[in-house]
Amino acid sequence: MMGLWQPVTNLRDYVSHNPPAFTFFLGLLTLAMSFICLGSYSHTHTLPNPDTSKDWNHLLSSLSQFQLCEKANESSPELNSSVPSSLMEQEKDEKASVNVTKRPSSILTLHLRVPLTVTIKPPSDSPKDLHLHTTLRASLLNIGGEENVTLTLEVLAGNSTRTCLTISAPAHLLPMSLRPPECPASEKNISQIHAEASEQLLTESQACYSLHFKNDPTLTVMLTQEEQSMAVRHLFEVGIFLLVICVLLCLTVSLTHSLTRRQEWKGLDLQNEPLIDS
Repeated sequence: MMGLWQPVTNLRDYVSHNPPAFTFFLGLLTLAMSFICLGSYSHTHTLPNPDTSKDWNHLLSSLSQFQLCEKANESSPELNSSVPSSLMEQEKDEKASVNVTKRPSSILTLHLRVPLTVTIKPPSDSPKDLHLHTTLRASLLNIGGEENVTLTLEVLAGNSTRTCLTISAPAHLLPMSLRPPECPASEKNISQIHAEASEQLLTESQACYSLHFKNDPTLTVMLTQEEQSMAVRHLFEVGIFLLVICVLLCLTVSLTHSLTRRQEWKGLDLQNEPLIDS
């Protein structure tokens, strides 16, 4: 009778006779280890806040999916003339430290230095300074519905890392946390070109500007230390709870199977007694 409680053997026998239960056990064990591993990773890394539905990285990434192509009538000298930007004049008149302008109907205008670079197609041998002006629906930028968002990109020759972006939109659509730094006012008279946004090149002869975005970690809203500690604690609690359930299931199966085998042994002993007496 000794050695009837053999955990490994008992578990092996149970698995061979109950594949669905073993599959459930493996899923539960995998889930427990996943929670524990995720908790360990979260403990050593800073995590973005999942409750923040939009930030500037999100908005700029959506904008970079489009190409800005010059409109056909933009070649006329009347429209494509060298004029100072109205926003630049407004910045000179204002003495506020932050370049934020509130307009009627809760329209907010920001002039920011963002991690966008602009390239022209077809390539030009003599790049020039210009302003690209366009209007998009907020839904195309994944920040709203049918509201209009007015954008002006200040393209400067030789600037390959950052671009000045002027954006005007209803205030509730724009991310208000971790805003990019304001762009310094420019005193240059720069050509302003009205462009239309497209996801592909409209015509081969048409000048189009591609936008390239590089994710800036400083613009991502992260969890606070308190929020991250709470999330880590919950992950560990759930993972350990599921792991304890797995251990209890193993013990229950091994003990139950041992009792079953003990009963089988007793039955064999009762059958062998008359043979011994005879």
